[in-house]
Amino acid sequence: MERVYLDWNATAPLRAEAREAMIRAMDLVGNPSSVHAEGRAAKSLVEKARAQVAAAFGAEGADVVFVSGATEAAALACAGRGLLAGDVEHDAVAAWVDPVLPVSRDGAVSVGDPGQVALQAANSETGVVQVLPQGLAVVDATQAWGKLPLAFNWIGCQMALASAHKLGGPKGIGALILRRGTELAAQIRGGGQEMGRRSGTENIIGIAGFGAAAEAAARDLAEGAWESVAKLRAILENGIEVASKETIFVGKDADRLPNTSCFATPGWKGETQVMQMDLAGFAISAGSACSSGKVRASRVLRAMGYDEVTASSAIRVSLGPSVTEEEVARFCEAWEQKVRRHRARSA
Repeated sequence: MERVYLDWNATAPLRAEAREAMIRAMDLVGNPSSVHAEGRAAKSLVEKARAQVAAAFGAEGADVVFVSGATEAAALACAGRGLLAGDVEHDAVAAWVDPVLPVSRDGAVSVGDPGQVALQAANSETGVVQVLPQGLAVVDATQAWGKLPLAFNWIGCQMALASAHKLGGPKGIGALILRRGTELAAQIRGGGQEMGRRSGTENIIGIAGFGAAAEAAARDLAEGAWESVAKLRAILENGIEVASKETIFVGKDADRLPNTSCFATPGWKGETQVMQMDLAGFAISAGSACSSGKVRASRVLRAMGYDEVTASSAIRVSLGPSVTEEEVARFCEAWEQKVRRHRARSA
């Protein structure tokens, strides 16, 4: 039976538009820093993609700095700033902040002085969407951008993080978006590329794919693609609820990403479920992809007040526009078979 991919929050399948843009970019010979015609052609491609990303993210007039991904963007934005956060941030941000802000049972972070806070727009594990007060130092838009209406110019932050492969672009390319005039100390120094913020010859193939993916993602959002995904998520959760009354849906009463369902069946290890469903032909996860292979309770769920057993039993199913209702039904049927087997073994 054909495999079903239900791990879109880890990475989205590569879009055809991104693939085509990358293939065209491979034929460009020039270095974007060179002044000859070949170099100018490469530079033009980089600037076209920069404009595409800015337009898709509602960041006209802001600076878009291309980096290797959201992890590098987080380091560039957060290092040495003494920022505060809740303990639900992605590991890439958590590495640079003090996780002292209170987190509610629904995953909402209580923000004091926004100018000293890094805050995710949406959580990659639970899908919980945060209310973003004006003036935040850093917004991690990695999961929300492309799935929710979100514009840099109206969330009013100093900096935002983005990653191409969450939008259906290539892996290994991302961006830090800055309000123009924001001071930033370069971490990678050298030739002064990217307005002196990030030196090194630009990854023009990845950048071209990023620009094309951003433009396509904005179009999908405007056309209502993710509203259809939200309906599929409701079908999924109804199927799981019918199969297992003891299963807990994390953040179910909160505003969530339209594609994300995080649920726990206490006592049934999340990594066990992932392996069993993988063997059944379904790709899901037990948390953030960047925490994969670490057998431990979800830090995010523990911060939300869930006990160790429940936090160790959670899985995440994340859908996308190409997922079908038939595939969701197949997943629910397979999961029901596995949960029945788990109950029998536990008994």
